[in-house]
Amino acid sequence: MEAIIAAITAYQPATTQEVADKKLFMEQIRYQENLLTRENSDYHFSSSAWVVNPEYDKTLMIYHNIYQSYAWTGGHADGMSDLLQVAKKELVEETGIKNYQVVTEKLFSFDILPVPAHYKNGKFIKEHNHINTTYLFVAPETQNLQIKPDENSDVKWIAADKLEQAVAEVAMHPYYRKLMNKAKKFKE
Repeated sequence: MEAIIAAITAYQPATTQEVADKKLFMEQIRYQENLLTRENSDYHFSSSAWVVNPEYDKTLMIYHNIYQSYAWTGGHADGMSDLLQVAKKELVEETGIKNYQVVTEKLFSFDILPVPAHYKNGKFIKEHNHINTTYLFVAPETQNLQIKPDENSDVKWIAADKLEQAVAEVAMHPYYRKLMNKAKKFKE
């Protein structure tokens, strides 16, 4: 957990939302127990991969079965303290791609994301928050993609200017816009 706190401490927020999220984490959340597992039913770590094509004008997304929307790949830490490895594992599991590069091993984004109450596998999951770390990846579009049927029903590349039409979760629009804009700066 010390490496995670060090990474978040070193992270330079890019938006006022990230400033507020980092402050909340550093002042209050980091002192809670079981943040790496779902035993903490209010806050726990998740990690995501923001995957762009080599031209940095498309992102790879899955159609998430619970949220009925296109979304980034990612998942719960479930006890793993290497959140970059969590993002890599979820990327491969949810899309089937094998050829990708990590653009930077530093945090690409840090967000505390509200998760609405929902059912998963017939079990009620109460509203909670994901302490989400995001890492930037680049991958060629020519790879075979495959779904993970228990989590998603489609995997596809979406053009940056079509993201808001593809994403039904309106609350995620500002996050995805931020990520796409930040990613483009790596190409410049």
